[in-house]
Amino acid sequence: MKLSIPKEQYPAESRVILTPEVASKLIKLGAEIEIEKNLGQDLYLDSEYQQSGAVIQPNREILLSQADIVLRIRKPSLEEISKLKKGCAHISFLDPFNEEALIESFSKYGISAVSLEMIPRTTLAQKMDVLSSQANLAGYVAVMLAAGRFEKVFPLMMTPAGTLSPAKVLVIGAGVAGLQAIATAKRLGARVEAFDTRPVVEEQVHSLGAKFLKIELGETGQTQQGYAKELTREQLEKQQDAMAKFCSQADIIITTAQVFGKKAPRLITNAMIKGMKRGSVIVDLAVESGGNVEGSELGKETVVHGVYILGYENLAGRVSLHASQMLASNLYHFLETFWNKEKKEFVLDRSHEIIQGCLITHEFQIVNETLKALVKMNT
Repeated sequence: MKLSIPKEQYPAESRVILTPEVASKLIKLGAEIEIEKNLGQDLYLDSEYQQSGAVIQPNREILLSQADIVLRIRKPSLEEISKLKKGCAHISFLDPFNEEALIESFSKYGISAVSLEMIPRTTLAQKMDVLSSQANLAGYVAVMLAAGRFEKVFPLMMTPAGTLSPAKVLVIGAGVAGLQAIATAKRLGARVEAFDTRPVVEEQVHSLGAKFLKIELGETGQTQQGYAKELTREQLEKQQDAMAKFCSQADIIITTAQVFGKKAPRLITNAMIKGMKRGSVIVDLAVESGGNVEGSELGKETVVHGVYILGYENLAGRVSLHASQMLASNLYHFLETFWNKEKKEFVLDRSHEIIQGCLITHEFQIVNETLKALVKMNT
């Protein structure tokens, strides 16, 4: 079975989906690995992949057309989907709820499309949870970016010239990224507060040494996948009103709130930013899905009312070596779980809950029940 890995073409993508170490492990399972020339970008040389047993293919079209499985990080172009052979499996991030034309194209050409972000976030699938591994790094990077932009020090300092107060950090959203942001800010010596609509995370916030802010919003909670449930318009307005005070006292705000498959909720308004101290910093981790912060721009740093708003994309890619290692490990565990060791091939076991969760199209049809229900609801 031939596994082909094309080079990422998205300009802001610095990660790779496969490392030489994981390539070697897959080859030991019986896979043939073929990679596009210069796949490793600045992280790995072609010779390192060759030493692991992989074959270098300089022709991208041949690479794609001969693949039994295509592995990549970013979603493909519609043109590239048409070049894949019928029955090929394509595994990558796909953003299926917002890519109708892409999903239709996979179905049209008979491609088995697997969406990495749709892998169920369960204990069984923990080792293949790409969202958690990358969010963990993004939370760390967010704090480091804020520290680099902030014009004061993070920790309390007693100096001959006087005492320097610690930075006040507010983290909105205590999921994987938020919890790592809390831990990183605490290590740097900041005073940290956190807010989340899910009361269940309060204990985790306290365990990291941060204060958990409570806002009475009525009924909230989390989905079976562990995501925060979408708030009503009234709840959002109530949250914004209460958050204005907390924001005005913060030096740094990290926002991480996202609703899976939907546009990110707007949590920080222009009026709230106006009430913040000049020189404060906001890092919007949800900018790629619409943004939590009014005035944040994808891939840019903006200044609003004297407050720096960082809307950089792909934060995990700023620590691309570790991000790539984690992605490759996630991918290996996914492939190895469904690898038939006798036939030496990957098997799409559609009776398995993990495959049911992440398989989007198969045999010229949309097969994912969640996506099918959404399509039916919108038609």
